[in-house]
Amino acid sequence: MTENHVISLEEIEASARLDDVTEPHPSMPEEPADLDPDQREAIAHMVRQAKDTGIALTGPDGLLKALTAHIVEAALDEELNEHLGYDKHNPIGRGSGNSRNGTRPKTVLTDTVGAIDIQVPRDHNGTFEPQLVKKRQRRLSDMDAMVLSLFTKGLTTGEIAAHVAKVYGTSVSKDTISRITDRIVDEMTT
Repeated sequence: MTENHVISLEEIEASARLDDVTEPHPSMPEEPADLDPDQREAIAHMVRQAKDTGIALTGPDGLLKALTAHIVEAALDEELNEHLGYDKHNPIGRGSGNSRNGTRPKTVLTDTVGAIDIQVPRDHNGTFEPQLVKKRQRRLSDMDAMVLSLFTKGLTTGEIAAHVAKVYGTSVSKDTISRITDRIVDEMTT
């Protein structure tokens, strides 16, 4: 890799294929991903390039947020590949009875980088059910647990909404906070 080579997100995706994207079991600790030397070098190069061009590593417009969104999108694309039985642009898919049908935008709240805007792929028949970011899912986080914890400590829905806005940089309505607490309290009662 030369110093002037600009690494694209597509190159990172190709070098870091997401073969198995699953959420960890709640009772199992998360282990950091093992990266091979080429992947580590690609990441180091991106960090250097971001610093050289003045792009923040973290924050609302940071590299980490962009990478998180791209990785989620790549994982969703892989889920659709598996659902359809063929990769994007593969001629095997022609005449298969189901094909890709563009994407739809979605904003998802994460624990680590706040709100990310992603493009969720669709299939023509409407049978694709993403697992990483399910239909109608708006959070990739343990926000429910945090909201319940703050609620049990006596914070009002307004105070919880303000805390979420401060921590995640996005607004969550008081109604959403109420629905979260109501649902969790109902589940605990049951």
